[in-house]
Amino acid sequence: MTKASGDGRVAGKVAIITGGASGIGRSCALRLAEEGALVVVTDIQDDLGAETVAAVRDRGGTAEYVHHDVTEEPAWIDVVAAVVSRHGGLHVLVNNAGIGIGGSIVDMTLADWQRQQAINLDGVFLGVKHSIPAMSDSGSGSIINMSSVAGLKGSASLAAYNATKGGVRLFTKGVALECANNQWPVRVNSVHPGIIDTPIWTKLNPEFQEDGSHEISPAAVAATSVPGGRLGTPFDVANGVLFLASDDSSYITGTELVIDGGLSA
Repeated sequence: MTKASGDGRVAGKVAIITGGASGIGRSCALRLAEEGALVVVTDIQDDLGAETVAAVRDRGGTAEYVHHDVTEEPAWIDVVAAVVSRHGGLHVLVNNAGIGIGGSIVDMTLADWQRQQAINLDGVFLGVKHSIPAMSDSGSGSIINMSSVAGLKGSASLAAYNATKGGVRLFTKGVALECANNQWPVRVNSVHPGIIDTPIWTKLNPEFQEDGSHEISPAAVAATSVPGGRLGTPFDVANGVLFLASDDSSYITGTELVIDGGLSA
């Protein structure tokens, strides 16, 4: 087994990472565990979640997996309570679970609109609501809400996704101010990835899934839209999340960390 080789930037912290079974969530789990955090990976993709935990442990980190639908409030209550009971507290929440449903707004079904809102925005709300008291009891906390450059600027055929990610950005700011005004020891920030090589690109246009044309090449998108043309990796985002989770960012709250290779510049 390879021992975790980080500098212990989040040593002793307990972290929940939603949507941790793959992509950015998995990379966040690996980086935080490498730097000393005990990581609780949650997702609905159980096999992939188990693979994430195995990858963390293979690198000498500590992790466990919990099946968790972020749209269900009772599930959030149970997950947070179980983490606090088993591990003595909660210090970091990475609200990463999300989906992307693209296509013309005039063709989008209300069911798809509501499903995307439920996962991308309701799930963030529920995580924040139930984690703040646990973090306050633990003495400190950092909540990192995963938004997107699509939460900063509009995109044709992604209006519904824009709505959720823009909502995450301003929700984050409001909650950060509420925590500060109430002297709750919890910082709240949002992260805004650009063109990152993750599985979400194969799922943006479900109406075209039968012929495969729903799949979009992130490398091709990066080549034409990112300054320098470089496609980002999940670890590029995870390194930013690690910074916000650590005490290195102790004076940062209510802001957004944009990780997009200059796309939004």
